[in-house]
Amino acid sequence: MPMTNLGKRMALTAAALLVSTSFASATDIKFVRFFGDCQAEFGDVTDPADAYGECGIITALTNQFNAENTIGAHVNTQTVDWGAYYTQLTSSYSTGDIPDVAVMHASDLINYTDRDLVTPIGEELVAAGVDPDDWVEQARKNVTSDGEIYALPFDIHAVLMHVNLGLMEEAGLVNEDGTAKLPTSLDELISMGKTFKEKTGKYYLAMESQSTDVSSMRLFMSLVWQQGGDLISEDGKTATVDSPEGLKAAEFIKAMFDNDLLDPGLDYNGAEQAFLNGDAGMFINGTWVVNSYATQAENGAGLTDYAVYDLPTFFDKPAVFSNSHTWIIPKDDTRTPEEREAAIAFLAFLNENDYQWARTGHLPVRQSVIDSEEFQALPYRAGYAGTADAAHRLPPVKNERGIYLDIAAELSPMWQTDMSPEEAVSNANDTTQRILRRNR
Repeated sequence: MPMTNLGKRMALTAAALLVSTSFASATDIKFVRFFGDCQAEFGDVTDPADAYGECGIITALTNQFNAENTIGAHVNTQTVDWGAYYTQLTSSYSTGDIPDVAVMHASDLINYTDRDLVTPIGEELVAAGVDPDDWVEQARKNVTSDGEIYALPFDIHAVLMHVNLGLMEEAGLVNEDGTAKLPTSLDELISMGKTFKEKTGKYYLAMESQSTDVSSMRLFMSLVWQQGGDLISEDGKTATVDSPEGLKAAEFIKAMFDNDLLDPGLDYNGAEQAFLNGDAGMFINGTWVVNSYATQAENGAGLTDYAVYDLPTFFDKPAVFSNSHTWIIPKDDTRTPEEREAAIAFLAFLNENDYQWARTGHLPVRQSVIDSEEFQALPYRAGYAGTADAAHRLPPVKNERGIYLDIAAELSPMWQTDMSPEEAVSNANDTTQRILRRNR
């Protein structure tokens, strides 16, 4: 049955509270994550309804668990910079300072399960009151290998089109119902972009464009999938980046820069600030910022008329790059039974609060949350209601992150040095094939 009144259901599940009654004293567990450090703003918040954004909501959820659980568990959080996170997590296995709970992208899970660095938790989650049958199919698939559940799925996140409606209206690019007119082809994108710049004097788009950034890769992959292509063969052994679909996708992105639709010199922070300051009409970014941008718009920042939509379908069918945040219990033979039980209780609590996490803008993994009135009533969701069905991922392969980074690095010379799209996708295919060869 769909859940009701989720916004008020912040207490721990009875099962999670009763995982163990044998705790004689407080049991500390180490929780390692990215999402930033916002202790100054949310360090004392114990109701996630009073928090916003990824950092704020996960901080408040952790605080609430510590304040309300009755099993004597206490979660100690360590935040790690996003860029260094997986390097530090991997090194923890050799130093012995292994966390009890850690965040992990679904795309990285195979790197750890393949080396026996994560232990299955499915039976323990069920015993703690978690119902895997409530997870949507893609979420359950993301955390399952050989029939075993190795992680708790927490969201599905994907690329969206974030829009400054005020600037779009100034450019005459709004529909009668007040929604933004979005392009449905490369020709429309260029035409609308030129009109926008003529009317506003600003860039039509913002997107991180440095060689080490991955927004271009996310867009590139989305465009390949929209044509019915893929970047890797289904068996995960052969790179197909230089396919006809890959070439068209690269030509599309190069045309964006060649027609001056966006600033080629911005990193992620620069592109985000350009959008938030009202210096760009649209920003290609993910679900993870919806709540933060909406809050800033409400507070009267440069972005005062915010909207968000599915990534436009430029080719044959809707498709968009996606991934998932999951929670794992890293394998550690020195972990005590009390620490493991506390970790499972924390995961069960996070699963119970999937709605609160979905307030960030991410898509929930629980069907009961998706069906709930509270989730349906969240603002902006109607604008990207099609994203869940359009979400795509690469076939499961090891070192997927390396593939992302290499493709982004090989695409960037198209706008940095005027490299041809043919050469860019050829180079990207070669680097991807080398990674796949090493995976065998």
